[in-house]
Amino acid sequence: MAITGNDVTLQEIIPISYDFSVVEVSSPDELAVVGADTRVRLTFFNEKMECKLPFGSQTRLFLSEVNRAWCDVCEQYPEAPKFDWLTKYQKNSKGLGSVPPIATSVGKITKTERSPRANNRRQNEDTNINTSTEKSREDGVCGSGQGTVKGEGRNELVRSSRHTVSNKAQMLTMPQFGLRDNLIKCELLKNEEAYTYIQNFNFFLGTYNVNGQTPRESLRPWLSATPQPPDFYCVGFQELDLSKEAFFFNDTPKEQEWMKAVSEGLHPDAKYALVKLVRLVGIMLLFYVKKEHAKHISEVEAEAVGTGIMGRMGNKGAVAVRFQFHNSDLCVVNSHLAAHIEEYERRNQDYKDICSRMLFRQQDPTLPPLTILKHSIVLWLGDLNYRISELDVDYVKDLILKKDFETLHNYDQLKRQMDEETVFVGFMEGEIDFQPTYKYDTGSDYWDTSEKCRVPAWCDRILWRGKNIVQQYYQSHMTLRTSDHKPVSSLLEIGIKVVNEEAYKKTFEDIVRSLDKLENECIPSVSVSQSEFHFKDVKFMQHRSETLKLHNDGQVPCQFEFIQKLDEPAYCKPWLTANPAKGFLAQGASIDIDLEVFVNRSTAPELNSGQQQLEDILVLHLERGKDYFISITGSYLPSCFGSSIHTLCQMREPIQEMPLEMIHRLSMLSPSEMSIPCTEKALDIPKEIWMMVDHLYRNASKQEDLFQQPGLRSEFEVIRDCLDTGTLDSLPGSNHSVAESLLLFLDALPDPVVPFSVYQECLDCSSNIGQCKKIISLLPQCHKNVFNYLTAFLRELLKNSAYNRLDVNILATIFSALLVRPSTKQDQMEKRKTREFFQHFLIQDSH
Repeated sequence: MAITGNDVTLQEIIPISYDFSVVEVSSPDELAVVGADTRVRLTFFNEKMECKLPFGSQTRLFLSEVNRAWCDVCEQYPEAPKFDWLTKYQKNSKGLGSVPPIATSVGKITKTERSPRANNRRQNEDTNINTSTEKSREDGVCGSGQGTVKGEGRNELVRSSRHTVSNKAQMLTMPQFGLRDNLIKCELLKNEEAYTYIQNFNFFLGTYNVNGQTPRESLRPWLSATPQPPDFYCVGFQELDLSKEAFFFNDTPKEQEWMKAVSEGLHPDAKYALVKLVRLVGIMLLFYVKKEHAKHISEVEAEAVGTGIMGRMGNKGAVAVRFQFHNSDLCVVNSHLAAHIEEYERRNQDYKDICSRMLFRQQDPTLPPLTILKHSIVLWLGDLNYRISELDVDYVKDLILKKDFETLHNYDQLKRQMDEETVFVGFMEGEIDFQPTYKYDTGSDYWDTSEKCRVPAWCDRILWRGKNIVQQYYQSHMTLRTSDHKPVSSLLEIGIKVVNEEAYKKTFEDIVRSLDKLENECIPSVSVSQSEFHFKDVKFMQHRSETLKLHNDGQVPCQFEFIQKLDEPAYCKPWLTANPAKGFLAQGASIDIDLEVFVNRSTAPELNSGQQQLEDILVLHLERGKDYFISITGSYLPSCFGSSIHTLCQMREPIQEMPLEMIHRLSMLSPSEMSIPCTEKALDIPKEIWMMVDHLYRNASKQEDLFQQPGLRSEFEVIRDCLDTGTLDSLPGSNHSVAESLLLFLDALPDPVVPFSVYQECLDCSSNIGQCKKIISLLPQCHKNVFNYLTAFLRELLKNSAYNRLDVNILATIFSALLVRPSTKQDQMEKRKTREFFQHFLIQDSH
């Protein structure tokens, strides 16, 4: 991989000129594999070059930029440029004579009465409809591949094998449409019923927690349970690999083992192509499609979100794939939520975190990313870990023997939480008429006989959200005994919107004609509900939002966007977001824009020190209209989170009991002043660190999964307030919440415990314990005290490893990332070295 410019060599330059072309080339087999690399052929005169580009949005963006560059050349140069300076780069030293003119006629143009201003643009649009319609009937690629280009092919320079007029999103992002793309798109969406019809397709959804096992039996009884082959397979696994290597490095050989087992278990009466594989530690999702449907799939994007400790670690979380099929957009999610019967609130929080943090890039890079719930169809499967509560294990097993699943389901946590609309709002689940799928003795059909003797539960679930969805069946597969879970499957018949090409063309032309008329008659305008917003007493990591209402009181649909101010990198300060930041309003329509303030570890330090204030002005711009100015102000309550170690050591009182001027003055001490030995009034370590560590030392030394299981956000907020105000003598909340608060505190330090200035030295001497100790001995006194205090506490925890299940590797991985971190992104080698550095201090005296 090229890291710097010195890693790249220039072998040949191909200019983008009149005689240049780039076309996508694929074999018939490759067309079905949507996730495969994109192969393109570059042609310049008689030279040809084929190259592979990675599948995804970056390649689409690159090819569209090449297309735009060719269009610019054709517009700007009346004669073909000679590019004489390129002679030295040509392999055969051929002369670069002038090129014969290229035909530019591209299709029948409908003549209608229109204004001069709209005429040229309308020609391009009519042209595009006709050429695209012709191309959708072709099976080959655009262009001859011999350096000569047919006129009808030149308007669509970059040929996509999956581009048809059915895919309105791709069509509307083509350069010929100019500035009105999104207005046309908005109207097309409003009139979608005029040119689409519903066609049903069968989706097989399967979920299996394999408990770290390798596949030992055929998956056919699970994956081929349907008489007819389904059109789609969405197969999710959890706990694919439970080893520490998989957890720390997200690398496992079991990915290939289970993928092979799935491919061999698919229905034998159809041929399938793998569209996408996405994995996060042990959570894996495989997405297959019948080969004949692959050409209708586009905009495939995959993402992953970890919800483990600090909301980052991948031992829990979700992976997802979103895609466009015909004219419907779908999102498939495979999740593994928090464990343990009492942790249903944590599971609810995991679900909400996944929904808010899972963001998919759109084809148009200027558009905001899509969340899961922005899709018209969402399919959600996985080990959701909701349990059966309030019943003892014997009574549960008795109900199972009687097959009284209805009574048992009334005590299911997921059903109760959905009924209360605290989680999975708007989702459906089919009737459960199979026995719980967890927990069995591995390799058998016997309920858990271990010491814990867990209550059976329906942990493994399949849900859906959207219209035109009918469940054909929902069942478990008891014959598979590889794991302590049983796999679950569901067959959904889903109505997909398919485009009628002729109706689409007519609707499109009608919209363009109406926009021509409106564009020459009206200027957009909106009214705003208020122009000033004030956020009072904002706290660290506290979501605060207000609603700005926009109403289109003009005569035309309008396009709005918050735009950057002069010399500013973004449209708003980093602690502020507007959602949506851009969009469209039909005539007379209204929209609510959420203005959200959220202070995190990157923005808290400057707010604590007074270098920044909660003040900003948003500029709301209307395309072809005027700008509106929205004032945002607020007051921020200083927090120990995001304050420096040295500053906190100077404060004997809680930070919110200190005058703001004093906090700002202490925060602005120069590096030279920080190196001065602490005065008599200064604390050895911040009292906030002492309170959290002392609490954990006294109450959590034997706590299982400490620093690995997240706490509750509501409890973190109470702990934060307690530390900032000193209102309580002891910390509230669970041990896990206090532990996570300590990690968040260390993560938010403006300068870590081992300062940025010595980070490189730590890497350089990571294998030499003597040099490592020397670096720590030379740290500023307050930083050295904190480092020694924390490492002593962690060594105490290791003495109780038989109870808390902690080891040196786990603690070194978690804490080295917080205590010894760089100011920029860290690569994998640096992570290994910082962990090695920190391990020296845990092994010492640990036995």
